Amino acid sequence: MPSVRLIALLHYPLGYGTLPRPSQSLPKYRGRFAPSPTGPLHFGSLATALGSYLDARAHGGEWLLRIEDLDPPREQPGAADAIMRALETHGLHWDGPVLYQHTRLDAYQAAVEYLLGKNMAYPCTCSRREIADSGMHGLEGPVYPGTCRNRLHNDMQTPGIRLRVPLDETLSFHDVLQGSVNQHLAKDIGDFIVRRADGHFAYQLAVVLDDAFQDINHVVRGADLLISTPRQIYLQHLFGLTPCLYMHLPVALDRNGAKISKQAQAAQPDGKSPSKDLFRSLQFLGQSPPADLQTASPHELLYWAVAHWQPMLIQGVLNRSPT
Repeated sequence: MPSVRLIALLHYPLGYGTLPRPSQSLPKYRGRFAPSPTGPLHFGSLATALGSYLDARAHGGEWLLRIEDLDPPREQPGAADAIMRALETHGLHWDGPVLYQHTRLDAYQAAVEYLLGKNMAYPCTCSRREIADSGMHGLEGPVYPGTCRNRLHNDMQTPGIRLRVPLDETLSFHDVLQGSVNQHLAKDIGDFIVRRADGHFAYQLAVVLDDAFQDINHVVRGADLLISTPRQIYLQHLFGLTPCLYMHLPVALDRNGAKISKQAQAAQPDGKSPSKDLFRSLQFLGQSPPADLQTASPHELLYWAVAHWQPMLIQGVLNRSPT
């Protein structure tokens, strides 16, 4: 089990006193939207935010906001504020204070130290070229061959930290929309990074610790992150955490079949017609809002959407271009 210090940092990170651990009286359902501030909200991220918001509200639950600002080289100045303004313009109001990942560095470091101390992780100085030259390929490209698993660390180099994955196990879970998902971590992914050589903490580690800190028990997000979920469930297991219930929504594609993304400079909602943006997003998510709601207020449209939310209708539109 995790150490007392790690458990304390999971829930009370140093330097972050404005978000106490939730009480036992909170609603059973706790969801979240967790964008990275690498650019403004675009159609795909708005649809994801809407889906996670509706699922939380339809269950009478809470919907939290987390800004995943752990990769400064990729972040755009002002992007976090722009994302929050866009959410508010579209009536997607979150509960409680916003959690910024940069306030959680002590918790991430404590977790890495715990994993190293339990021999669940190890230093790695291999380059991307060395890994690619191994010839092992998995779901995300080259698979780490385990070069540093059992060798002494060279103090002359700044190492990354990799998590040991089980060599002979397949991890399985059920996704609300995608169904049964099975992944052999060793063959499909390999030992993966939890702290990079540049000192930045990896998404896989941070998201697990932050979901635990915020008591998130339902994760509704884009299907592009489905491949990451087994790694996160495995980390939850190592830290003695209860896995979340997952629902992975359609990925919005452009006309060429590529994912709409901030990096591709995707068109963003301009905020001038928020109800039309929401209406279009609902259609993308397989819902059937009445046509007259296009001219209603965001509040009226969302009131209808929460009352008529049917996530199973999304199964017919997984991974398609927006209408």
